Amino acid sequence: MSNDGAIMHKVFIDGQAGTTGLRIHALLRARGDIELLEIDAARRKDAAAKLELIRAADLTILCLPDEAARETVAMAGRDARILDASTAHRVSPGWVYGLPELTSNQRTAIRNSNRVSNPGCYPTGFLLALAPLVRVRLVPADACITVNAISGYSGGGNKLIEKYQGSERPAALRPYGLHLAHKHIPEMQTWAGLEHPPLFVPAVADFYQGMLVNVPLCIRQIEGNDPGAGILAAWRESYKDEAWIRVHPLNDFAEPVDGYLDPELNNGGNFVDLFCYATKEHTLLIARLDNLGKGAAGAAVQNLNLMLGCDESAGL
Repeated sequence: MSNDGAIMHKVFIDGQAGTTGLRIHALLRARGDIELLEIDAARRKDAAAKLELIRAADLTILCLPDEAARETVAMAGRDARILDASTAHRVSPGWVYGLPELTSNQRTAIRNSNRVSNPGCYPTGFLLALAPLVRVRLVPADACITVNAISGYSGGGNKLIEKYQGSERPAALRPYGLHLAHKHIPEMQTWAGLEHPPLFVPAVADFYQGMLVNVPLCIRQIEGNDPGAGILAAWRESYKDEAWIRVHPLNDFAEPVDGYLDPELNNGGNFVDLFCYATKEHTLLIARLDNLGKGAAGAAVQNLNLMLGCDESAGL
């Protein structure tokens, strides 16, 4: 118990020194209901020291490379409650996908699971925009889907941050993943309910954080005589009770400044803005979020709150 009588939860962040780990730590350290267990820097790769903290914690958050996350999960045992922020378990059997807004029963599954995988930043925007449309068959499950997305350079972790903040700055826009097999594609396909992998073209640009995820659709891919109205109706029904999802009016031309949609406006928060722009031939879905917030640390804290029985918005 804390001094004010609230239940104190013990949390261990394995990989606290990384971009996501530092953000999660910053969101949790001021809370009166969380005790952060920290490993001695000299022993952070010591399996025995890590296991001792995992066993002492009510919840362990993994902010590790994929292989290290798999090794830690195997060592921890089934009784340990694990929230994994890596890509390692996002489509693994026995793991719950940690996007509470994805389906009507997702929160219950997260609350009751010992194994929750935190979503990727790009998939979060993609799934919140597209999954409701596939679910109500506005967009067929066998559609060929393209995703174009741009993120602040913090999405590339400490190495890319150092490059962009160094004396010789890289190009303003850097498309990557040109092998067309980005590690986020399996979760995007799986949790959107698509029969085929989407064509995913990510890029980083010369700003620190923020993200736009764009999903262009031809009218021929969408069912109904008024696809734009159908998309807005599906979004509003899916997210009518969601505090963090904001559905903008169809063709919201009042939102862009000087004709440009700003990817940074949700920075520092846990919100996702959804936009739909439609003509007689084409429709464009756009999701805007903070790649370090709802796309990473904010989502982790939201999932932590659910898993520990706290108010879902605590610390956010």
